[in-house]
Amino acid sequence: MTAAPIRRRATISRISRMSRMSRMSRREARHGFLFILPWIIGFLAFTAIPMVATFVFTFLNISLSESEPLRFIGLENYRRLFGDKQAWASLLVTARFALLWLPVVVVLPFLLAVAVNSRNVRGGGLLRVLLFMPYVVPFVAGALIWQNMLVEDGWINSALRWVGVARPPSWLNDPTWVIPGLVLIGLWGLGSGIIINLAGLRAIPTHLYDAARLDGAGWWRQLRHVTIPMMSPVLFYTMILAVVDVMQYFLVPLVLFDGSGDPGGATRFFNLYLYQTFFTFQEMSYGSTLAWLLFVITLIVTLLLFRLSRHWVHYTSER
Repeated sequence: MTAAPIRRRATISRISRMSRMSRMSRREARHGFLFILPWIIGFLAFTAIPMVATFVFTFLNISLSESEPLRFIGLENYRRLFGDKQAWASLLVTARFALLWLPVVVVLPFLLAVAVNSRNVRGGGLLRVLLFMPYVVPFVAGALIWQNMLVEDGWINSALRWVGVARPPSWLNDPTWVIPGLVLIGLWGLGSGIIINLAGLRAIPTHLYDAARLDGAGWWRQLRHVTIPMMSPVLFYTMILAVVDVMQYFLVPLVLFDGSGDPGGATRFFNLYLYQTFFTFQEMSYGSTLAWLLFVITLIVTLLLFRLSRHWVHYTSER
């Protein structure tokens, strides 16, 4: 038998195998598409199409209380937005809350996770359960519990008087102290962040700590040179989630103050103003314009954080 027929048979065999693999790949692709089809339908129906619709609304005059017919008004909603002092004031309230809340929601769960994960702490499992349990309680119920704790004669002020503070703050009635009071209420939901940080701490290779101890590194140097660099992706992840959450913050002031912005407009958050514009005043077009402003600001802040993350976030897969 000559070499040419042998080569032809080998070529035919390879083509046949490639054809079978191609059919199998197509069948697997179809099955994979069928599995993700419900998600695709949900994304289109509840995310993509509503986003496009709200963007179209910004150029119309849609309002349930509007007597005139539907028409195209161009950039009128955007001109109204730039002249709306209440919108920018509510955005400033959100920024003030974010400056105080973001360091707490990123740093405190990390520190608590480090403490619970320490070998010197007994009952770590029980502590994890106790720290996570408040997260399971519905947030509205938790907010009402904290409201009773933060009133003039509540537990917090009683404890402050017991330690010698003659005139404790009026947490929920003073514009100066209401933002710190809302931060205290937010501590109720830190359990998920603690669990996420604990998972990240457990994933750090132990040989890194062994090497650091051999080099004479104490607890602080291990935390600074091993724990924090290895946990930087987790910290960055929690920071991104915290930014998105803080831009959408409105449930607690809505429950505690009925969306009135009391005291003195200090709790009129931007997302609360957006919610009231949409569902209370029923101005759909202007509410859509506010929603797109919120989306753009959140996107810019997130992209900026991703840009800055190159300088402090370290991934183990990078060389």
